[in-house]
Amino acid sequence: MLTDTALKNLRPKARAYKSTDRDGMYVYVSTGGAVSFRYDYRFNGRRETVTLGRYGRAGLTLAQARERLIEVKKAIADGVSPAVEKQRAKRRLKEARDFAQVAQGWMDRAPMADSTRDMRRAIFNRDILPKWKNRLLSEITPDDLRAHCKAIVDRGAPATAIHVRDIVKQIYGWAILHGEKIDNPADDVGPASIATFRPRDRSLTPAEIRIMLMLLGEVATLPTIRLGLKFILLSMVRKSELQDGVWTEVDFDNAVWSIPAARMKRSRPHNVYLSTQMLDILVALKTCAGNSKYILPSRYDADAPMSRATFNRVTSAIAEKAGKGDLPLEPFTVHDLRRTASTLLHEMGFNSDWIEKGLAHEERSSRGVYNKAEFETQRRHMAQEWSNAVDAWEAGRAYTPALAAPEVSAPRFDPKF
Repeated sequence: MLTDTALKNLRPKARAYKSTDRDGMYVYVSTGGAVSFRYDYRFNGRRETVTLGRYGRAGLTLAQARERLIEVKKAIADGVSPAVEKQRAKRRLKEARDFAQVAQGWMDRAPMADSTRDMRRAIFNRDILPKWKNRLLSEITPDDLRAHCKAIVDRGAPATAIHVRDIVKQIYGWAILHGEKIDNPADDVGPASIATFRPRDRSLTPAEIRIMLMLLGEVATLPTIRLGLKFILLSMVRKSELQDGVWTEVDFDNAVWSIPAARMKRSRPHNVYLSTQMLDILVALKTCAGNSKYILPSRYDADAPMSRATFNRVTSAIAEKAGKGDLPLEPFTVHDLRRTASTLLHEMGFNSDWIEKGLAHEERSSRGVYNKAEFETQRRHMAQEWSNAVDAWEAGRAYTPALAAPEVSAPRFDPKF
């Protein structure tokens, strides 16, 4: 049986040799003087050898080697070959892909909306890649992710921290889907452990709309951005739908903007019926756009759409200006303008089906399956009444809308038409 003293006195010889310990373990002394703990055993009729570890300051003590031997014997009793498992572990380490490589594959090929991909790519490049670009997938632990998210929260960006956790979760999910045998560190880091948010169902009142439009004319931005933000309020379109909009979709003669299915959230085409105010805005935007195909081209590249963050910066500037001026306008987002239109139109008493069609919402009930009505006449009337109301509020006047659409001259349900 070996002792620590005996191990320290082992010296290399011209040929490698063994020195036995108890329970079948021995040390192998190489000609170079390296001392390693080994164990020979039979598994499924074949002789195998497993190296438990090297002896020395950076390796195992004698006591640790004996403890590891107990684990090895238990594995053998359970029908697992320690030598084969060790080879597999080495192969997995050799073949392990780095985090940045897998993340790039997910970023480029995973299905998601272009606007979502752009946001996630920005967060990944700024808040994730610099931290772990030199790590293997197997080297990032739940504690690493939790600590990194906490640091982001501490700098005052809890929403970004939540996105970081979600992006990491999806990267690992992508890796596992494509054959990586690895745990997902984000599974052990719940979003609530990072930050919690109160849900915001924010809609502006008529008084807030008046203040918002007044301050919109005062903040430092381009005239086209001012027009675009008001157009979103009037038209109820999503920000991305306007920012990616092109002039070939706009029919000035028939006062309709037809957005193709490929650009809609629910992949269904959508018509925006244009009030006279919306048409005036589009005429002004067309004048400013020059030869660009985009309704709102980039300030620096006419062949590219406006930056995704532009409207957000303007709404933040409006809220900041309102705060400094002690004006009763709470912070709001661009998406809140859609919610504002929906809320106030419902409060005015307009038909819910018209409003939901105007928002490009599709009812998922059995009723929605069969109800394919476009409500063009009614929606044109509602769009004009909504634009008139916003104009009145901007001027400080009350407005009572006409809820019923005017009768058309020709019979609408005549089989000859």
